[in-house]
Amino acid sequence: MSPTPTITLHVPGPLRTYCGGASQLSISAHTVRAALEDLERSQSALYRNVCDETGTVRRHLNVFVNSDHVRDLAGVDTMLTPGDVVTILPAVSGG
Repeated sequence: MSPTPTITLHVPGPLRTYCGGASQLSISAHTVRAALEDLERSQSALYRNVCDETGTVRRHLNVFVNSDHVRDLAGVDTMLTPGDVVTILPAVSGG
């Protein structure tokens, strides 16, 4: 297996409280799921605010790899390559 790619995880303002104020984190992971599992180990408060008790990304959050929503890719099983940017964005609605 190839070396684990290092990716950047962008954290939205409202969630930065749960990771010491960091706007981005550097994570080594082959998939989005593995990146979330890394968060569970290293940033548990942030993980609990991103994923529910079943490990599913919360409904009011969207996850993108570069500019693509993971639901349009392979979901949390989307493969990551070195330099990818994973962004967590709160859903926005209104009228």
